[in-house]
Amino acid sequence: MMRAGYAAEVTVTNGQRFSSLGGVTVRNRRLALLWLRGQALRLADGHGHAAPVTPTRLSAADVRPVRFHGSDAPQRLRAWATDGERQDLAIRALESGFPVLFTVVDPVIGLSLTLAGWRGSLPDS
Repeated sequence: MMRAGYAAEVTVTNGQRFSSLGGVTVRNRRLALLWLRGQALRLADGHGHAAPVTPTRLSAADVRPVRFHGSDAPQRLRAWATDGERQDLAIRALESGFPVLFTVVDPVIGLSLTLAGWRGSLPDS
């Protein structure tokens, strides 16, 4: 019997245009959450750096970098990724069949970045 996989994706919108920065389909919910946490930290850690993440630190599964204009979004991404209670809630949601959604906003330019995980696969994969 084959088990259902899990998908995770990072998307961005400015209110007019929507884009996927990247995503993965993995075999279990823990891997989906691990990927989302890693992307959240990578995006948060890239804030304020003049150069993008070096190619040696960027894997094929990593999302494209985002340039935040304020510090609130990176701080919220880091807080979500490192808070044990939030991670427990996320894994329980996935375990129960619900999606995980976490959105941060960069109000300086009106950019919304969403981390999402769900049971299933990425569209067109």
